[in-house]
Amino acid sequence: MELSRRIPFNSLLPAYELLGAEIEAAVVRVLRSGSYILGAELDSFESRFASYIGVKHAIGTASGTDAIELALRAAGVGAGAEVITVSHTAVPTVCAVERAGAKAVLVDIDPDTYTIDPRQVEAAITPRTAAILPVHLYGRPADMTALKTIARRRGLLLVEDCAQAHGATHRGRKVGSIGNLGAFSFYPTKNLGAYGDAGAVVTDDDQLADRLRRLRNFGQAKRYQHVEPGINSRLDEVQAAILSIKLAHLDTNNAMRRSLAAAYIETIRGVKVPAIGDGHVFHLFVVEHHRRAEIVESLDARGVGTAVHYPTPVHMQQAYRHLGLREGSLPATEQCARQIFSLPMYVGLAPEDVHHVGRLVSAAAQDVDRTRP
Repeated sequence: MELSRRIPFNSLLPAYELLGAEIEAAVVRVLRSGSYILGAELDSFESRFASYIGVKHAIGTASGTDAIELALRAAGVGAGAEVITVSHTAVPTVCAVERAGAKAVLVDIDPDTYTIDPRQVEAAITPRTAAILPVHLYGRPADMTALKTIARRRGLLLVEDCAQAHGATHRGRKVGSIGNLGAFSFYPTKNLGAYGDAGAVVTDDDQLADRLRRLRNFGQAKRYQHVEPGINSRLDEVQAAILSIKLAHLDTNNAMRRSLAAAYIETIRGVKVPAIGDGHVFHLFVVEHHRRAEIVESLDARGVGTAVHYPTPVHMQQAYRHLGLREGSLPATEQCARQIFSLPMYVGLAPEDVHHVGRLVSAAAQDVDRTRP
């Protein structure tokens, strides 16, 4: 097998170098403005992001976790309510549900898409169900047509976790614009990433938007008038200015990710590649093999970085044993967690590096398949 130059799993520096001068100028502009919280930069970014998603309102928050929590709270989902979501996700999805005071009801995924299985959603609905919270994982939209049908028929709130799917579309519509509310994270590794924690909620609902703006700012309707309990979750001016610059390049960067994904698909053999949707934006490029550890070890030995998103499902985490699920409860989720791994995918990754990684993956898979089962 050919030896490899070092190809890291991820690097944020190439993307920064492309826009560094513009970003640094924006940061200096904010510092010299003397306005650092809830100012003109946030107003500008919220307006641009809402327009990009195709909704009336975007409300900046301090993180993606806060965005989910505030979206649920703004819609009145709290104590005694159940929110149906997945275990195959980053823990913050479920953390946010519990911070809102609700109970997370975890269901299985479609093993071909790694996103929530609408049939499992339907089966999990109870009189206490208040919301469905699909996760657009790895940049692939969940089946929003089926989920919206269920939500409308059953009178449920539909909140989209869009933390890994900036710019992704389902049947021509941007994720975040399909449900009642969409929650985004701008963590630095995201397709649209800040240089620190940041997030936003998007919606077409004027009343929800007004309440979200209060809740993120201590429940304040106007200065020193607090009409309900809230939290401190404000997207600051520096991050808003940075995000405005990066938003202008998001579609170009997503097209680059699709091109890199196509190169992987063209090259890779011997591992499962999940079903690819038309609106996929490839936050991550994830593949699956039942002998993951051996392939990952081979790649590491040849200088290729990998990661696993996510090795332990939420329902098997110690912190969430109280949800009542155990090993074997969600078979598709658990198989996925045992077998998936993520390959390098980032702005600045060269197509020739992708082909190189793809050949190494294919050779490693062939080697392990040739030996013991």
